[in-house]
Amino acid sequence: MNTSPEQPVPESDTPWARDWWDPNGSYATLHHINPVRLSFVKKRVHLEGSRVLDIGCGGGILCEALAQAGAKVTGIDQSRDAIRIAQAHARAEGLDIHYETGDAASLRPGPEGSFDLVTCFELVEHVPDPSLILEATSRLVKPGGSVFVSTLNRTFRSWILAIVAAEHVLKLTPRGLHRYDWFRTPEEIRASAGSAGLILRDQRGLLYLPFLKTAFLTGDLSVNYLLHFEKSAS
Repeated sequence: MNTSPEQPVPESDTPWARDWWDPNGSYATLHHINPVRLSFVKKRVHLEGSRVLDIGCGGGILCEALAQAGAKVTGIDQSRDAIRIAQAHARAEGLDIHYETGDAASLRPGPEGSFDLVTCFELVEHVPDPSLILEATSRLVKPGGSVFVSTLNRTFRSWILAIVAAEHVLKLTPRGLHRYDWFRTPEEIRASAGSAGLILRDQRGLLYLPFLKTAFLTGDLSVNYLLHFEKSAS
């Protein structure tokens, strides 16, 4: 899945954009945690033939994994540069993934929703009002469908690990990528999701071990965590 010299990446003026498919670049952490994110989804829903929307898809790391699992994938992101890179890499890999530049509000589904499941990973900690995204996921997923969210908890431990360590000490992610005041507690995400008609089905913490370049699911939600919601069928 790595970009080879025969798979040119489009030029970009956006910092770090060309790093999306470099497993040792600015987004290496996403490559390391992606198998765990995919496993969390696959154990809770059937992906083969499912219509999946990935909101905030970036360069397409999760989209490609979902497509390889048999899903019919749409990825959307506000970064035109990221979408161009995602499209180029999917073509090089021979994957049929539909990408759009924009946000969830720009997608207009039918009255019962267009997607069997919606993923929203590592996004809500980058926006001032995550409730708007959760409302959009509920509108876009069909009744009885699933919504998956992952984000960072607002704790002292998450500040130390995600900002001080990851951005400044180990330089695992670009400096300035995160704002601590935009980190969200599980209670806040669950409340916003509940207001949007989404029912919590499962929640797990994610432990990332940078020196081993791997991650595990845990019962500790104090840093990074994943939530599985289901849209009410009523």
